[in-house]
Amino acid sequence: MKKILIIGIISLLGNVSLAQNSNLSGGIVFDGEPFLAVNPQNPRHMVVAWMGYVFLNRIMIRTRVSTDGGINWSAAANIPHEMNGHTSADPSLAFDIQGNVFLSYIDYDPYFTSGAVYVRKSSDGGLTWEQAVEVIAFDDDPGQFPIDRPWINIDRSGGAFTGNIYITTMNASPAVAPPYHPYFARSVDQGQSFQAWRYADTTGWLSGPFIAKPMPTPAISSTGIFHCIYPSLVFSQNLLPQFILASSADAGISFTHRSVIAAPTAIAVSDTSAKKGYLLRVNPSDPLHLAFVHLRNESGDADVFLMESFDGGDTWSEGIRINDDPAGNGRMQDLVWAAFDTDGDLAIAWRDRRNATDTGYAAAYEIYAAVRLKNESVFNPNFRISSAAIPFDDVLFQNGNDFMCLELFNDTLSAVWGDTRNGSLNIWFQRSRINGSLLSAMKLAEEKLPALQITKLNPDQVLIESDEISDITVFDIRGARLISLVNLRGNSSEIIHLGGIPPGTYLIRVHTAHGMLTSRIIH
Repeated sequence: MKKILIIGIISLLGNVSLAQNSNLSGGIVFDGEPFLAVNPQNPRHMVVAWMGYVFLNRIMIRTRVSTDGGINWSAAANIPHEMNGHTSADPSLAFDIQGNVFLSYIDYDPYFTSGAVYVRKSSDGGLTWEQAVEVIAFDDDPGQFPIDRPWINIDRSGGAFTGNIYITTMNASPAVAPPYHPYFARSVDQGQSFQAWRYADTTGWLSGPFIAKPMPTPAISSTGIFHCIYPSLVFSQNLLPQFILASSADAGISFTHRSVIAAPTAIAVSDTSAKKGYLLRVNPSDPLHLAFVHLRNESGDADVFLMESFDGGDTWSEGIRINDDPAGNGRMQDLVWAAFDTDGDLAIAWRDRRNATDTGYAAAYEIYAAVRLKNESVFNPNFRISSAAIPFDDVLFQNGNDFMCLELFNDTLSAVWGDTRNGSLNIWFQRSRINGSLLSAMKLAEEKLPALQITKLNPDQVLIESDEISDITVFDIRGARLISLVNLRGNSSEIIHLGGIPPGTYLIRVHTAHGMLTSRIIH
């Protein structure tokens, strides 16, 4: 579906070498987009969900549980599809105040004839899941497909709205006509049902006609105030692109809106391959302290930036650069994530290419992080989470690897992410103290993609061979779409014609019945 969006401190590690990260899921075709949730009542209890290929079932959501801090994990559970032929995507997880865990995800027909966002509850810590409850369907806002990238948040404030579940989504299909909107839905009965959805934007604060997937990133304060930030470009509202904060003190009945940042397009990251997600977080120890983590291109390459508000979103600080490699060195950072500890420590993580020999997206990478303790004004030096430099693999051009995830509890950082060190997309887990000592590491997923064979028949013809091909698209290296063959008949081979395209390096993206694959060709 969508695929647009982030241990030990170096100065404290000395000569200690980082133990090998490990993989948890052991799939056979494809695993991607992991999401991790830690039980706030018991930080040793954690649940991970991801997208994994299951034979004859396309992509399913898969989950595993650990009750000992990530040392041992349950067998993987598969979340069944709502209809035959469906596929699933975009899992997110959240615990309520009683220790129940809820899973949000999309289950849909890849051709967009049916599908919806669903939520499932587990009252046994994630080992088994109850029946799915529909949140919002693909045709609830006719023609707009409002089912992409659902985020789940649960009110744990102990106040009037404790137990409320909030889901945000955005438009899914690139064929959707403008205007575009961020969507909001809520459950006031602990996930047994969801009330009618609404737009999170409104007149004067619209997302507008230019940003096709205006993802809202949500968070809830310790006093029960719901916030989300979404992008906007409406010239009558602001001549500059901006991010807008929507806040609700009455559980989503009404919203107030404020501008977080309005900036020239030079700040935007233009590389279409970059995973440009952004996150809003609220400090559990200070409900007025909001943190917005995002990418910027101010120095000529994508860097990780943090903006903060200490008055509940009324005013925002200037952005500060988090990755501490030399500015303007051409090394792209992306795949950001962030988490507060319960006492106000802040951790930010991302995919980092500072040690690569090449510039741009298609370069070797590592997973880095930085931590700022609650009583400090600056971040400690960046440190590496991944245990090795990871060669770039073309699988990272495809959907399903848009996010990493981390949680921070009691000065312990638990992280999951996807990388390709073994020549396939794997999901990795690591748990560490923020003072640098490793606690445990485990490999969550080891996945290989369906076969894809590309053969040049002559200078202008290329033979594509795979399993049940449905669509083929050719892009230039900057992501511009040049050739698109859609609604193919599921053949095992297709010929594409490159006549008229100038010589150069191009990307071929192939949709099959079992997933999407991307490769390069030289024309």
